[in-house]
Amino acid sequence: MAMFKFTILNKGLILFLGLYTLQSCTKNTAPIEISSTHFYNSVDKVTKIMIHDIFSPPVASRIFVYPNIAAFEIIAQNNKNYNSLTGQLKGLTAIPKNKNPKVNLNLSAIIAHIELSKQLIFSEEMITTYRDSLYANWEKTNKEELEASKHYALEVAKHIKKWMATDNYIQTRTMSKFTVNSDDPSRWQPTPPAYMDGIEPHWSKIRTLVLDSSSQFKPKAPPVFSLEKNSEFYKQLMEVYNVRKDVTEKGDTSKEISIARFWDCNPYVSVTKGHLMFATKKITPGAHWIGITKIACKQNNYSFEETVYAYTKTSLGIFDAFISCWDEKYRSNLIRPETLINQYIDEDWKPILQTPPFPEYSSGHSVVSGSASTILTSIFGDNFQFDDDTETPYGLPIRTFTSFNQAASEAAISRLYGGIHYRAAIDEGLKQGKNVGGLVVQKVKMKN
Repeated sequence: MAMFKFTILNKGLILFLGLYTLQSCTKNTAPIEISSTHFYNSVDKVTKIMIHDIFSPPVASRIFVYPNIAAFEIIAQNNKNYNSLTGQLKGLTAIPKNKNPKVNLNLSAIIAHIELSKQLIFSEEMITTYRDSLYANWEKTNKEELEASKHYALEVAKHIKKWMATDNYIQTRTMSKFTVNSDDPSRWQPTPPAYMDGIEPHWSKIRTLVLDSSSQFKPKAPPVFSLEKNSEFYKQLMEVYNVRKDVTEKGDTSKEISIARFWDCNPYVSVTKGHLMFATKKITPGAHWIGITKIACKQNNYSFEETVYAYTKTSLGIFDAFISCWDEKYRSNLIRPETLINQYIDEDWKPILQTPPFPEYSSGHSVVSGSASTILTSIFGDNFQFDDDTETPYGLPIRTFTSFNQAASEAAISRLYGGIHYRAAIDEGLKQGKNVGGLVVQKVKMKN
């Protein structure tokens, strides 16, 4: 009887050990699932770090575009729905081909996006902590797949980084600061309260990705500077002055003030309290449109691949739009309304929005909005209604739009309501941006 019990126990032990061994062999081999949410979260994390690090709007556009391109080039491999950007973007050569069947291309795309983003921001530890938390979870699911996908992602990130390094950004870091010509009353001067130097005066030297050159869509010249009361320039100056008075009379909750604040997107806002001056941190115009891209992708239940495609195409238009706009800003070098109004009309007048630190013409938000809205319309269609909650983290309510073009028009006119642009910069800037976005749609064939 005792021998019988021992035999049963042995058999039970052998069965248990066999099952345990089988589970150990099959454990950690499930494929790692990558969804569009992973991409949203990765881009959102980078955006938060950019806000923390206070990058200028042009530089922020660069931080968005290169990691997106890296992710897209990976998913475009062996995917009949998508075409590589090799040969379509200036200087971009084919990324290394993946030869390892254990690689999960979507996982590699996310890793490459994170790794390349880390090269472009200052607070590397913030994105490293985020990355490591993802690695820890993925390793529990399938360590072998993670390691293979990571190895390939780093190969691609290295390739894109090498190409990125040839876009003249490094060279512009050592170029001279912008020189203010105080003898010419039409030329831009630093504005209160921080009186910062003009930012990125050499941004037009950055290599474009799709545009033939930074001046391809040079807008027509602004109205000739004149303080004669019957001149077009003076009329536009007085429009800025009077709009500010009108919206002030309507009160702080007026439609115009709500629109101005919603589209502010100025990462350089300075606040003075007593003897202290500090910055309030906000997203850039490009980041706002990247946020709208996320809203559209979620609303359409886009897959991971579709999401990467939409983000990448939109960021191409934003990047080239900033180069186009900054090319004109430091060519026309036009003075801001605030400076002239304080000098010649009302020394106590202040705009609703804080004037950003660069020349007036053309309007950056107008150019970027025109470009992004044109590209998003090509992807999602016209009459695409959406609720824009991009600014809710900054205490601003949701605004609803019937189309991307309507949102772009509101973003553009917000600069007049805010008191920081003349009408010509707004109208011509929107046209300029739509030309940039239209070229991206026409020339860049990313999807079959």
